[in-house]
Amino acid sequence: MAGEKNVQAQDINQLLKVRRDKLKELQDNGKDPFVITKYDVTHHSQEVKDNFETLEGQSVSLAGRVMSKRVMGKASFCHIQDLQGTIQSYVARDSIGEEEYKAFKKMDIGDIVGLKGEVFKTKTGEISIHASEVTLLSKSLQILPEKFHGLTNTDIRYRQRYVDLIMNPEVKDTFIKRSHIIKEIRNFLDGRGFMEVETPMLVSNAGGAAARPFATHYNALDEDVKLRISLELYLKRLIVGGLERVYEIGRVFRNEGVDTRHNPEFTLMELYQAYTDYEGMMELTESMFRYLAEKVCGSAVIKYNETVIDMSKPFERITMIDAVKKYSGVDFSQVADDEEAKALADEHHIEYEARHKKGDIINLFFEEFCEDKMIQPTFVMDHPVEISPLTKKKPENPELVERFELFIYGREMCNAYSELNDPIDQRERFMAQEEAFAAGDEEANHTDEDFLNALEIGMPPTGGIGYGIDRLVMLLTDSQAIRDVLLFPTMKSLEK
Repeated sequence: MAGEKNVQAQDINQLLKVRRDKLKELQDNGKDPFVITKYDVTHHSQEVKDNFETLEGQSVSLAGRVMSKRVMGKASFCHIQDLQGTIQSYVARDSIGEEEYKAFKKMDIGDIVGLKGEVFKTKTGEISIHASEVTLLSKSLQILPEKFHGLTNTDIRYRQRYVDLIMNPEVKDTFIKRSHIIKEIRNFLDGRGFMEVETPMLVSNAGGAAARPFATHYNALDEDVKLRISLELYLKRLIVGGLERVYEIGRVFRNEGVDTRHNPEFTLMELYQAYTDYEGMMELTESMFRYLAEKVCGSAVIKYNETVIDMSKPFERITMIDAVKKYSGVDFSQVADDEEAKALADEHHIEYEARHKKGDIINLFFEEFCEDKMIQPTFVMDHPVEISPLTKKKPENPELVERFELFIYGREMCNAYSELNDPIDQRERFMAQEEAFAAGDEEANHTDEDFLNALEIGMPPTGGIGYGIDRLVMLLTDSQAIRDVLLFPTMKSLEK
């Protein structure tokens, strides 16, 4: 086996040497492709196919990567791949000239070429380009994966996304669709009078979420700073400042593990709207998800992992306590205190920490018994106050808050509040978070004095929400892992 690998390595090294020799020959003859600075592209592959009737017999100019080549004496065929797909070209010696045809025959799979010629259809009915000119624009010095097996090793695919995009057309489609999704989010929110803003990534206090931050040092100020874990606290400052509807789409950073749904840096969108509450956020979310599915997928009824997800109907609504009662049989509205809640956790084999209170136990029950049952779009509402430090309490029950999470296919898609705007209550919540941190909760929030000062200036009643854009893209592109929707996901260094 080792011998076979050595032979393969020698063969590859020889092929790589041949490519470099070809480049040197071109350079020695004054035909270095790397000195070319531009090429006039008039059309792309799919554009030619879609407009064949008007383009037939017309001269067009395309550029792309040679993906296949079949040389047959005085005439050859090749396929080039561009942004829109692939198209065939018929390259004949009598059409491009003897010297140019010799140069074409020496080109390799993976080379980038410019192609000029007339649009025609072959005897087999394939729309093609009858080349009058083929220009080598860039020499590929590496070898693309073998055509029929493609690039299937997922680790290599993620590390070398540029090769993945070349070899797997569906991957390119996913990322084109991702761009379309984000564009339509902006269109939807702009249509509702929201303003897009940008807030700091390097912060002295990384708050707004339960997560461990990445820490770094700011040399110029000789201060330790953190990478933001959410967008919340700065966007709320803007609501205080009178910008009534704001949103931001940006990277946030959480010092946590990597799995099919988590990446340490990911794209979050948060929006805040003055003079509304979490009910308003539910309406906005339901309308936006339906709009995105229709715009991007063509229908509000989509398939994810062979499961039909129907976003055309009103989304289900259930309180967290009712969900726990429904799927575990435990009614926490009848549970008196923390000790009784912990006894129920022991009885149901739910692990918890000594610092956990009744509200934390309710959330642990929900995660264990309920999350994976929420397949169709479901708003889970009215969370315990202990797990919601930035949320308004329900007036009729101060143990709960006006908060919801949207679940689809058992996954949290967003998290929303009627935002806490009482600075005295907020200070008490921060104090409780500081106590939790002291008791060992590394994800607890810290007191943000400037944010408290902003609340004391006065924040109107406000609804706010955060969306995991990557999970939304996963849903709308039927992608099974978050790495499939991140162009360059976090990977462990190969040097370790």
